[in-house]
Amino acid sequence: MSYALITGASKGIGKEIAAELASRKYNLLLVARSEELLQKVASELKSRYKVEVDYLAIDLAQIGVAQQVFDWVNTKKYEVSILVNNAGYGLVGPLGHYSIEKNRDMMTLNMLTLTEMCQTFLPILKRQSKSYIMNIASSTAYQALPHMAIYAATKVFVLNFTRALKHELDGTSVSVTAISPGSTATDFNDRAEVGEKAMKAAEKVMMTPTEVAQIAVKSMFGGSTEVVTGFINKLGAFMAWLAPKSITEKVAKGIYEK
Repeated sequence: MSYALITGASKGIGKEIAAELASRKYNLLLVARSEELLQKVASELKSRYKVEVDYLAIDLAQIGVAQQVFDWVNTKKYEVSILVNNAGYGLVGPLGHYSIEKNRDMMTLNMLTLTEMCQTFLPILKRQSKSYIMNIASSTAYQALPHMAIYAATKVFVLNFTRALKHELDGTSVSVTAISPGSTATDFNDRAEVGEKAMKAAEKVMMTPTEVAQIAVKSMFGGSTEVVTGFINKLGAFMAWLAPKSITEKVAKGIYEK
């Protein structure tokens, strides 16, 4: 049986992507840190959609974790036809506000783990008649963000890496899609320690995880290369590209500065 593997699947967008795929009768492999949350989500999705669900509780910010996930999949002889690299997080503050270790963990999770998951699982994906990679980028990938400098830069990497990989895999069975959500009603803002000004600005364009997941899954199966979720977020990305960088970066600094 073929499975969809989703990282960061215990809550938020990852959980809703898992639910959307389960509603299409895909069996699921859920990967995240919290075993308690994973167990709860797995039980809920298995009961609601009558699909097979297994999970692995592991810290995805570890060096070399992609191989550990692969070994788990391989040991259980699961065939993966969909890989969703959703796990990631951001931190708000000037460089030096957080420790080097915290910043390194964020960069490892957002970029290195995602890249290694793609490379490690590519042989399995290529042997399927049709398979998909979905990488979660962000609307922050479309401009530099003072006070979210590292996070936004990691998402630039995700976006450009995904676009390049799409072309590398032309002519194979593997389709690759980058999804760039904007503000979404998850616990991202709490973990990132987003300030009051940024939270108020985000309220105007906030989407639900379910809305983002539905767009993401539909776009993936449609073969899209790059999708910004929501009209306002699309417009924002376009305006950030169109306007002088000095202006967009000054505005962003004013929003994210605490």
